[in-house]
Amino acid sequence: MKSPRKSPRAAPAIKLVNLEEGMPLVHEAIAKLNREIATAKPQGHSALKLIHGYGSSGVGGDIRIAVQKRLRELRDNRQIHGYIFGEDWSISNEDTWQVTRKNPALKGDRDLGKKNLGITIVLL
Repeated sequence: MKSPRKSPRAAPAIKLVNLEEGMPLVHEAIAKLNREIATAKPQGHSALKLIHGYGSSGVGGDIRIAVQKRLRELRDNRQIHGYIFGEDWSISNEDTWQVTRKNPALKGDRDLGKKNLGITIVLL
């Protein structure tokens, strides 16, 4: 008698990616972003939560600015569906509302509604 097959574990809807870890240079953080986007889809993730920080001076941070620029390029080239910056990651935001309706697991994200400028949600 054959044993029943185990179903593969489903990947969590959102994958956490810390772009600040190890205090990388901007080009290193962008290279990591590109790698994570390339591997997340085949792994079954529908979104990435990027931690890029807001800069120690409190005025933006070079990694954050470079990430936002890169995400715009990726969206314009249709390599990602879109993104939601941390300050907009709130149920009162229309894009966030639509994303969380399609994927209710995202409603449990600890940064949802906190207007965290140091994160961005990438929609794969």
